[in-house]
Amino acid sequence: MQGPANDERNRQSPSWAVLAVMTLAIAVGFIDRQVINLLIQPIKHDFGLSDLEVSLLQGSAFIVAYLLASPVFGVWADISNRRNILLGCLVVWSGFTVLCGFATGFTSLFIARALVGMAEAGLTPSAFSILSDSFDEKRLSRALSIYNIGPYVGSGMALLLGGAVLHEAEGWNLAAVPLLAGVRPWQMTMMVVGVVGLICAIPLMAIREPVRRGVPKEEEEGGKRRIPVAEAIAIMRSRARFYVGYFGGMALSIIPLYAFPAWIPTLATRQYHVPLSQVGLHYGIVTIAAGTCGVLTGPWWVAILQRRLGVRDGNLRIGIFTNLAVLVTCVLLAYRPSYMALLAIAGTACFFYSMTAPLAATSAQIVTPNRMRGLVTAIYLVIAGAMGLALSPVLVAFLTDKVFRDEVRVGDSVALVCGVATLGAAAMFAWCLRGYHGLLDKPITIEVKLPS
Repeated sequence: MQGPANDERNRQSPSWAVLAVMTLAIAVGFIDRQVINLLIQPIKHDFGLSDLEVSLLQGSAFIVAYLLASPVFGVWADISNRRNILLGCLVVWSGFTVLCGFATGFTSLFIARALVGMAEAGLTPSAFSILSDSFDEKRLSRALSIYNIGPYVGSGMALLLGGAVLHEAEGWNLAAVPLLAGVRPWQMTMMVVGVVGLICAIPLMAIREPVRRGVPKEEEEGGKRRIPVAEAIAIMRSRARFYVGYFGGMALSIIPLYAFPAWIPTLATRQYHVPLSQVGLHYGIVTIAAGTCGVLTGPWWVAILQRRLGVRDGNLRIGIFTNLAVLVTCVLLAYRPSYMALLAIAGTACFFYSMTAPLAATSAQIVTPNRMRGLVTAIYLVIAGAMGLALSPVLVAFLTDKVFRDEVRVGDSVALVCGVATLGAAAMFAWCLRGYHGLLDKPITIEVKLPS
């Protein structure tokens, strides 16, 4: 339980500056991880790769290191200075994004992408924990929703910035520039994006580590530093109805978030012969607009449900609805009569799938003890990352290469993979509602005695 000694420390004002910097950090992360989606065709051409090999660069190269590092960063964020962890990670992943531009083949690009993924594993555990201690429960849903504008701004900027640099770099003559002679436009795009990330590390230096809410002062100053991993797992097992449904629902619902941006630009180029720079501009604007509207609209609907109907589990109920809405867009994607229709369908899907993650994440932060939030976030990242980054690009590529045997039908592959995933996500969120109800009335910190 939270003691009176800590009451004053827990009444700290919400920090909107911290929220702005955290949102910038995740936007930079998504620019670095997603810009490769715009560069699939030139990379495939220069290195002589198949769709399946390119999908490994998009997903597996990034996610394997990401998954291995996530638990380490999750535990670290529960016991150490989260601002410093995040700052170090941002500098490292931006630096390795620059090195992606120096890749000379599949292997070197794979390794550089893996190192970007390893460093980005420290982003979300640190940021979620910082924001949960910077905002009270009433404001946390809104704060996490604003934070989750970052992925859509980042994904959109990856297309806008990447498309602009790709277009401009085609006219650059770098033959006399040391280290850059012979660098291709797509490689220069990687380098510029990485440098932008390094510049964006500067605002992060200005924020301070927040006081941990719900942690007694003596604990914060050197007593019990964290909940042991074994005890944290025991807590999750005792709350299995919620955590199993939450992890499963999030893992499935995140698949469209990665599958659509990964393959829509390629689909537009292959089927409608639209130049990549133009696709980057159009789809980038659509992604930013739709994603921003989605994450800001979600908390508004939750507030309406709570205020008018007295519903306390709106965070999860909205997640059920949004996944079913994305399922409808997947059905429409299978027909895609024109390039403009494709953009409209992708934008509508983005609007709905952007609502899910911040709302469901708010539910988890509310019912999870402070000293194990980083670990729970890391477990979510491992499961969701494996599905979203590792599995979804490969599944889409596999269906395109081995089942449909037609690269123009990549849109059908996206529709099928995302449609099945969103249907499963809606079912998982519905299943875990009862577990969530039981936890809303429990204290945020509990003691679990492990058998001797």
